[in-house]
Amino acid sequence: MNSLTTRLRLLRQAFATDREGRATRRRLERELAGYSTPAQRLDIEAIVGRHNVDDARDVQRMLDRHAV
Repeated sequence: MNSLTTRLRLLRQAFATDREGRATRRRLERELAGYSTPAQRLDIEAIVGRHNVDDARDVQRMLDRHAV
């Protein structure tokens, strides 16, 4: 395999990984949007609150976007 072929293969893999990551993120955001009652929000925020701030930052942002 030549260098260009290898680079193209790696680039395709990177794009596929990015697409999968975006799809997973969209699914998570839809699921988090379903936590709409005050009790559900308290439950999910308590779960997120038990995690490291850096680890939970993206999830917290998603919750904030869908705050009632």
